[in-house]
Amino acid sequence: MSQSIDPTGTATPGTQPTGTATTGTATTGTQPTGTATTGTATTVGAVPALTRREIAGWRNALFVIFALCGVALASWVARTPAIRDAVGASTWQMGLIVFGLAAGSMVGLTLSSHVLVRFGPAATIRATMIMSALGIVVTGLGGSLASIPVVIAGLVVFGMGTSVCDVSMNVDGAANERALGRTVMPIYHAMFSVGTIVGAAAGALAEHLGVPVAVHLSAVAVLMIGAVLVAVRFLRPDPALAAGNAGQGTERKGDWRSRLAVWRDRRTLLIGLIVLGMAFAEGSANDWLALAMVDGHGVDNATGALVFGIFVTAMTVGRVGGVFVLDRFGRVPVLRVSALLAGVGLVVMIFAPVPWLAAVGVMSWGLGSALGFPVGMSAAADDPKLAAARVSAVATIGYLAFLVGPPLVGFVGQQVGLLNALLIVLALVAVAGVVSPAAREPKRRTTVLAASPSPEPG
Repeated sequence: MSQSIDPTGTATPGTQPTGTATTGTATTGTQPTGTATTGTATTVGAVPALTRREIAGWRNALFVIFALCGVALASWVARTPAIRDAVGASTWQMGLIVFGLAAGSMVGLTLSSHVLVRFGPAATIRATMIMSALGIVVTGLGGSLASIPVVIAGLVVFGMGTSVCDVSMNVDGAANERALGRTVMPIYHAMFSVGTIVGAAAGALAEHLGVPVAVHLSAVAVLMIGAVLVAVRFLRPDPALAAGNAGQGTERKGDWRSRLAVWRDRRTLLIGLIVLGMAFAEGSANDWLALAMVDGHGVDNATGALVFGIFVTAMTVGRVGGVFVLDRFGRVPVLRVSALLAGVGLVVMIFAPVPWLAAVGVMSWGLGSALGFPVGMSAAADDPKLAAARVSAVATIGYLAFLVGPPLVGFVGQQVGLLNALLIVLALVAVAGVVSPAAREPKRRTTVLAASPSPEPG
């Protein structure tokens, strides 16, 4: 699923470096603005540009990091029943345990922009991935010790590490997207989905073989730490941010007040609404789709699980294929069509008279839900100097959808039925479609293409 990199030349914003021949002028339209590179580094002021190989390595490292986060989350979810049995938790106690993960995530999101600006993406990703790994080990040990407080403590640490890493990798993914000069964020999120599939499969196998939870989760933690220590070596500073700082002669990171001020920024909040609606659509399907098919359309449990598989597959295909339509048509038209697809799919799924037609609606629902979250992350990071704060704010809004959405649908579903409760999702998807112009790409910018004397082959 990796992308090839355009070998035509290097687009570097700002003034042409001394001694570098220009080959033409590149303009950016609906594609992410940024720098496409040749095989040989040039410089912008005092800032070295990145080679094509470095940008490809950066991209591939982020593929690994996104996938690791998916593996970690799915590993915990897959062993949840075993941990529940080990600690003897009741339903309300399990709710308290899961709240530990949610509480840790919200604390991490609150701190994420400040940590990211202070330490940078590479150091933040490395530290928080290790933090997540340690949290998941403590969670497994809590199961072995039959201690609910230890499990909760592990999940708080896991949630904090995962949420800060989530913001950091999205900010760095947007920077890499700008450097590539093409859309790639949806593929990063597709890699997260692939990671969840791998983690869930490994968890099911561990459960089948009777592997103790502590041993399984410790093995996952070793994988996470080993892989991230290698991957972060390939991450690179944001060329656009470095070039801007070099041009100003100083780096202006701002204080915590300026970063919190993004919550008063209209565009950031509207992008947050886009992410809220699409994250709500995704999260509600994850938690309620299979049950809605069983209770609302009268299918058996196996068929309900199969229909959920259709949703996940459609969403993954939408993310992989979405990079091409985003580059071709731009964010706003794609988000509008996505909202339409998700809305039509929900209507068909809710009101279909027969299960097979509902399954067709689920396919449309999955395709429509695929791009809202990753496009929202890209849009929030359009300005490199404010990327950390804005992505943190938008991610916080998105996490609220994942955390608040499922219980809200469950509560309403208890009163009016699950299928009718999904009309809440339909309303939020409609709002996301209406405010989609907030994600519009930055205005076209002209950059100077620099050619090296001896470009790298291929």
